[in-house]
Amino acid sequence: MTGPTASTTQDEPIRVVLVDDHALFRAGVRAELERGVPDVRVVGDAGSVDEAVATIRHLTPDVVLLDVHMPDGGGAEVLRRVRPELPGVVFLALSVSDAADDVIAVIRLGARGYVTKTISAHDLADAVRRVHSGDAVFSPRLAGFVLDVFSDRPGAVPTDPELDSLTPRERDVLRLLARGYAYKEIAAELFISVKTVETHVSSVLRKTQLSNRYELSRWASDRRLV
Repeated sequence: MTGPTASTTQDEPIRVVLVDDHALFRAGVRAELERGVPDVRVVGDAGSVDEAVATIRHLTPDVVLLDVHMPDGGGAEVLRRVRPELPGVVFLALSVSDAADDVIAVIRLGARGYVTKTISAHDLADAVRRVHSGDAVFSPRLAGFVLDVFSDRPGAVPTDPELDSLTPRERDVLRLLARGYAYKEIAAELFISVKTVETHVSSVLRKTQLSNRYELSRWASDRRLV
């Protein structure tokens, strides 16, 4: 494992840590970035929140490519635990999801950009360079959305205490519930038990102070969760 270095100079490659719970995806991204992208170097990778936190603390990379959804808390949890103590590390979310709550959650916690996994290797390398240089980078469809969301309060990130109180898994359950999925279908989609789904729904109802799934569906729609 490569040890930490001082800040990157102009002649040194941008040091990247890749965080994703799918080993094949990590291997693919690493291979793409190592092929013909001499100014971007993957110095480490991690497949869980705990592993990511330890790796980022050890390597202090320039940029972290951060998956949003992982079983143990996801990118948001990595940001909560690492960014306050390592403000010089830049985070770029890399996800299959382009859902509004996912984007806003990680941007609110300090990610410098958000791109989807459909991005090409060339564009991903360019995104890494841009966030490293101080730009904010978003996939084309997300750029307009982020602008719309933040335009009412320039320079500030909008807050929603009730939405912020939900865990990533509760948001997953809520999103599927709002789309009309039955509890058994949600359980199958998320690989959890029906009892766990019921527990998450009860928790969401309590946190939002709503009384049934129909109110939850309207609440989720108002916040562009579906």
